[in-house]
Amino acid sequence: MTKPLDHVRIIDLTHMLSGPYAGMLLADLGADTIKVEPLHGEGTRKLLANDPKHSYAGQGAYFITLNRNKKSICIDLKTEEGLKVFYDLVKDADVVLDNFSAGVPTKLKIDHEHLQKINPKIITCSVTGFGQNGPHFQRPAFDQVVQGIGGGMSITGHDENHPTRSGIPIGDLGGGMFAVMGILAALEARNAKGHGQHVDISMLDCQISMLNYMATMYFLSGEDPKPLGNSHFVHVPYDTFPTADGFVIIAVIFDSFWVNLLNVLNIDELRDEKYLTQPGRFADRHLINHKISELLKTKPTDYWVEQLTAARIPCAPVNRFSQALSDPQILFRKMVVDIPQGDGQFVKAPGNPIKLSVDTEDSYTAPPQLGEHTEHVLQQMGYSADLIAQLKAQNIIK
Repeated sequence: MTKPLDHVRIIDLTHMLSGPYAGMLLADLGADTIKVEPLHGEGTRKLLANDPKHSYAGQGAYFITLNRNKKSICIDLKTEEGLKVFYDLVKDADVVLDNFSAGVPTKLKIDHEHLQKINPKIITCSVTGFGQNGPHFQRPAFDQVVQGIGGGMSITGHDENHPTRSGIPIGDLGGGMFAVMGILAALEARNAKGHGQHVDISMLDCQISMLNYMATMYFLSGEDPKPLGNSHFVHVPYDTFPTADGFVIIAVIFDSFWVNLLNVLNIDELRDEKYLTQPGRFADRHLINHKISELLKTKPTDYWVEQLTAARIPCAPVNRFSQALSDPQILFRKMVVDIPQGDGQFVKAPGNPIKLSVDTEDSYTAPPQLGEHTEHVLQQMGYSADLIAQLKAQNIIK
């Protein structure tokens, strides 16, 4: 069995979350992913590393998750000799991925302009907060910064006085996901046309893209949308309702769902003919939501999910992590996997969401120790034992 990208070699210069997430997805798909780190290691190695609840054997949850299936080599890129080693690595690579601040790759002489002279077909990808150009491209940015500037926080939460970030770091993760799309597009273009190129991913651009139809609605109306909590601006009932022991989501999008819902809930006051269509329900949405909420509080979530599902009404519990990560559908889809560790034990983590019908192999290697593969990779490049020893002695590699 094979993986779809097992013919691709990626040099991963990333740190923190957005870049490492892109590298993780590509490595999960089989890319030979070589993590190039400074001699002291990239910063994510230290995150949670000493947290007794969120680390294992000196590696924190960040590093364990984001660096599976990768190799680690250490090179001091700020030295002329280290740069030569890196350039040798680039000669046989397909992609160089980074998420340095804008301008840093150029300063280090590892940007596309420099690397294409060494490998004309190289694909480079940079994930930054604001991209490689524009009036504010050099501003520092992290997840919540781009969530705020991108508009999404203004419509998240229960009212406009309390803007709320997404519970998952969608600013960082969005940048990583779009980086993978850009890299795969550039690889396909190279296969067809023979050229390499630079992929410029702005985390802010990604946030704007994900505003999607709501941005178009703004352009059509000229009105800023406001947060609606978990309700919908068109459909009723479409919300999160409290139950006796938690919450249940009900999403009545089609009028036929409303009829089915009435048969389950059997609330006489809501059997008014005007509620058979969306406009009537929307006009009395507060009354409808109140009546439904009062009834749903009388029984536990599992009861309502069973009843609603049997009537084919879109619904769901609001799962805690413990519930989501033990859900039979999630487990069947191999979305919880065991990541091996250096001592032969395993740590559970989310799996690979990309499922292919032919290249189906689903396997994971341990997150690498710092510089674990330096000698092996350099030997593959033709470096002699003496040269490797010399570079080590000069503190160029580790």
